[in-house]
Amino acid sequence: MSYPRRGVHGEVVEDLGRRIVGGDPDTTGPLDPTGLARRYQVSQTVVREALKTLAAKGLVDARPKRGTYVRPRAEWSMLDPDVLRWRFAHRGDEDMLRELAEVRAAVEPAGARLAALRRTDEEVAALEAALERMASTVADPVAHTEADISFHRLLLAAAHNELLDCLVVVIASALYARDRMVHAHGERPGFAATHRAVLDAVRRGDPGTAETAMRDLLTQAERDEAAL
Repeated sequence: MSYPRRGVHGEVVEDLGRRIVGGDPDTTGPLDPTGLARRYQVSQTVVREALKTLAAKGLVDARPKRGTYVRPRAEWSMLDPDVLRWRFAHRGDEDMLRELAEVRAAVEPAGARLAALRRTDEEVAALEAALERMASTVADPVAHTEADISFHRLLLAAAHNELLDCLVVVIASALYARDRMVHAHGERPGFAATHRAVLDAVRRGDPGTAETAMRDLLTQAERDEAAL
């Protein structure tokens, strides 16, 4: 469940969500709506709505006599796009990068294999267009990141597997934060070639080569992260 980040409601959700996920000591005890209203200089109605949004993400809960409190980490909705983003904002380190790499290694090679077997001509054309956008936006980290994520989204969509589609949100959300960090350092050797190899194998309908090419791409991604 995402939310509009603009306006006072969005600002409160964004800041409080980041603080909770980041382990801010001020969020370890009961959350006082009146105190939060003063902190953010908003009405208690805005605070209540913000807490409802965070509750939907599994971050907080409210109980009679106990008040509103942060739920144990194990109960958070870790697949929620905003929770993923907040985690990366505070834990964009080896732990988070490792977790992302493990998920991608489990999902994307299989997705590439299936895409090679099931893709349509229209999907191949869309992948080609995404690859061209990647090549033309190397100097713009934001646009380059968006093109890269589009490529990976389209590839998994071409697998025509509804369960894989559910994982696209997870990969795309974490990949966005990761790519902004990596792409900010400019063009990386091998980046274009590894993506091209995946697309060419998918276009030929060669599932084995597509899977291998995706594994090579992920290996290159790990090298890029290690070089930061």
